Amino acid sequence: MEHSQSIKELAQALARAQGQTQEATKESTNESFNSSYADLTSVWNACRRALSDNGLSLAQAPEKEGLVTILMHSSGEYLKTFI
Repeated sequence: MEHSQSIKELAQALARAQGQTQEATKESTNESFNSSYADLTSVWNACRRALSDNGLSLAQAPEKEGLVTILMHSSGEYLKTFI
């Protein structure tokens, strides 16, 4: 994992956002297992406002190492990981 020199403001904002995140609703059905699950849209809808209200954003992009995910804060701080 890579990160900016400091992640103090990002960490504080993420802690606030996690406290504001709503529960994702299980609106999709997996017929093979006869179960319901929260799809990506439901998960995103559950956290989008909390992230935005706290100056946080997410981005993903393919790179030669694999998929890179970046959690960014409006201060310029970031966490970056490769999958």
